[in-house]
Amino acid sequence: GLGPKLTQALAEKGYVEPAALEAHARTFAAGGATLVKVGFDGVTDLRLAQSLAESAVRGARCGDPAAHVVLVAYADTPALAMSPAMLLEVASTAGAAGVLLDTADKSGPRLTELVSPTWLTNWVAAAHRRSLLVALAGRLRAEDLPIVRRCGADVAGVRGAACDGGRGGRISPARVRDLRRACAAGVEMVALP
Repeated sequence: GLGPKLTQALAEKGYVEPAALEAHARTFAAGGATLVKVGFDGVTDLRLAQSLAESAVRGARCGDPAAHVVLVAYADTPALAMSPAMLLEVASTAGAAGVLLDTADKSGPRLTELVSPTWLTNWVAAAHRRSLLVALAGRLRAEDLPIVRRCGADVAGVRGAACDGGRGGRISPARVRDLRRACAAGVEMVALP
């Protein structure tokens, strides 16, 4: 079968048909994945996005009734992917458990450089009103974590900031400790406009 990274890459580029995505989601959930992430980079058609999301949710639930789907939108490719606002609609109607706002270009601007804290707060609140779990990622650094927390996100996704040598490096316990401290200590220091 296809590995998780290849499957995700194919789905993000719109090359996976709904039936194939359903089968992949079922396989991952049956294999022990509690969350199946489905990205929509390159998918701008609402009907296709809805069909893919519903297929992923159905597949994950068939693989393991306790498994859930998280749908992904990208803040740095608004013309080439489903908008974050559209993602909320698709996620809530498809039965996804949550949403992730990320960046597609891992060498480009950070999420917090692309959208304001006020915009993030409003988007997170809109997702929570739809009973969706919210994760924010996209080249986040320690100084971004208080912003993510103040915006009300449930999860802050980091990779490069937690690794020695960036995204491809090894996880550093010292960096993880620093990230936890930044998240916990900086909440009162961040003023949202």
